[in-house]
Amino acid sequence: MSPLNALVIGAGVAGTATAILLAEQGATVDLIDIKPDVSALGSGITLQGNALRVLRELGVWDEVRGHGYAFDTLGIRTPGGDLVAELLDARTGGEDLPATLGMYRPTLAKILIERAAEAGVKARFGTTVTALEQDDDGVSVTFADQTSGRYDLVVGADGLRSWTRRHLGIEADPQGTGMSIWRVFAPRPESVTRTELTYGGACYIAGFCPTGEDSLYAYLVEDSQDRSALAPEESLATMRALAEQYHGPWDDIRAGMTDPSRINYTRFETHVVDGPWHRGRVVLLGDAAHSCPPTLAQGAAQALEDASVLADVLVTHSDIDDAMWAEFTQRRLARATAVVDASVQLGRWMLDHEQGDVPGLMGRIAALLTTPA
Repeated sequence: MSPLNALVIGAGVAGTATAILLAEQGATVDLIDIKPDVSALGSGITLQGNALRVLRELGVWDEVRGHGYAFDTLGIRTPGGDLVAELLDARTGGEDLPATLGMYRPTLAKILIERAAEAGVKARFGTTVTALEQDDDGVSVTFADQTSGRYDLVVGADGLRSWTRRHLGIEADPQGTGMSIWRVFAPRPESVTRTELTYGGACYIAGFCPTGEDSLYAYLVEDSQDRSALAPEESLATMRALAEQYHGPWDDIRAGMTDPSRINYTRFETHVVDGPWHRGRVVLLGDAAHSCPPTLAQGAAQALEDASVLADVLVTHSDIDDAMWAEFTQRRLARATAVVDASVQLGRWMLDHEQGDVPGLMGRIAALLTTPA
């Protein structure tokens, strides 16, 4: 295939990773995002081994490791703080990578954008696409600033509320699962050295993940409800009150929960585009194509796998044709669907107060993800 001229819509994990990989193959890549810059608000992110495998492919693993906090075990505690289980986590990225790494989400975004610039990606922020018209040879694009461009390939990595998905006429809007999550980004006490989870108590899940030597993010999962009327200080007080029901490291975490601007509340949502993610020369990736609740911590990992597989099929096929798209669909659809379904099932068992086979489900997904996409 001759060098591509590609547009990537959305500078999140999926979009920036795709832009890097295409540029490294010699493509001319424009990357746009409606946000004014990549210093997005956010808390932490949990990256499983299969995500780390793609980050190594992107050439950023050493920097990610330097800014994150890696660990190989998972702890389970009672609401009172007693440690009841210590599990060796699956190294889904291979034995030469940690099982899990936590880091500050905006730091990951900055690392990826800087890597994209090194690879020759031309990034523009504060703009978006207003029109796409495609024919057999390419896609004509109009941008919000009235400029235009012509591309061989357009990648819609523009998130849950994807404009690209709607424009393509794909009906797969994310739906709430019945759960919502409080998140806080806070100082890391010495008692926090890995992800630990508590099931039950005031919330369905109380968990935390170290994101660096001096930071962590902690979270509480509850029934979905409208918290939009709460002022920042009220959100902080509400999360602190829920956290009062948990002890052990939570007593140390709570002491660092003092900044209202670090509290975030969102509902769990899920969807999968059930069928090919492309229409002609336009394809959806990441949250635009699939989203899963964070119960398996696979959202970013699946987005990164999308990018890796798309780049691979583009380099191994002579044209953007049905055979290329068939391979992409075969490698991504069933795998991403299995991860989404498993993530939703874990939440459904909790909502229904049902004792499901959690170890069996997590073991099956870990086995699936250990094999590269």
